[in-house]
Amino acid sequence: MTSRVVVPLAFLLGGCSAGPAMPDGRELPPLPLFNGRDLSGWHADVPAADRDAGAPASFVVRDGLLVSLGRPEGHLITDATFRDYRLLVEYRWPGEPGNCGLLVHVSTPRRLYAMFPQSIECQMHAGNAGDFWCIGEDIAVPDMEKRRGPAASWGVDGDRARRIVNLTDGSERPAGEWNRMVVECRGRSIDVWVNGDLVNRGTGCTADRGRIAIQAEGAACEFRKLELTFLPPSAEP
Repeated sequence: MTSRVVVPLAFLLGGCSAGPAMPDGRELPPLPLFNGRDLSGWHADVPAADRDAGAPASFVVRDGLLVSLGRPEGHLITDATFRDYRLLVEYRWPGEPGNCGLLVHVSTPRRLYAMFPQSIECQMHAGNAGDFWCIGEDIAVPDMEKRRGPAASWGVDGDRARRIVNLTDGSERPAGEWNRMVVECRGRSIDVWVNGDLVNRGTGCTADRGRIAIQAEGAACEFRKLELTFLPPSAEP
């Protein structure tokens, strides 16, 4: 008989007002978002599949790993909505390092360029892990003009300055080795660590909940762990 983690519905819908605890007061255990066997709990949004029903899958399970194959480009999105959590992701580049991303607070599909859902992207592009990209949502960081450019250019759509550069260089491991990214979303703050280094910290986000997504954006990327731990709800409105 297989076991499963039972999570209160209020947490999955992002509408909880109590702390993340079981009825007897114990803290909820981490929630695995990937079971190692299939893509249960996720759905793909790949524009190329609209035009070609025979288009190859962008996301597969292979040897117990969730694999973003990179093409056709699109997103793998959780069915559930979350807020106030810590997300642990372990990933690596099995071949040539390239581009991928982890998106949080995902809402409207294909908001940008008829491809990218409304969200805040925590970048995984090799050499730039931990950058924020604003996709229809916004967030603030210290030294904003230094890290994003002149304020007049900021925006969340099209050719506006949507990238907020991370705080560190050299936090990523070589291709083929596993990286550990932790994204903590609490209230309207988002903190990101890569291999133990704090690489970004943002506040005043325009969203505080949403789905979680993985990109297919050109390069194959493997995931062996996607695990979510609920945090005490923020006091922010």
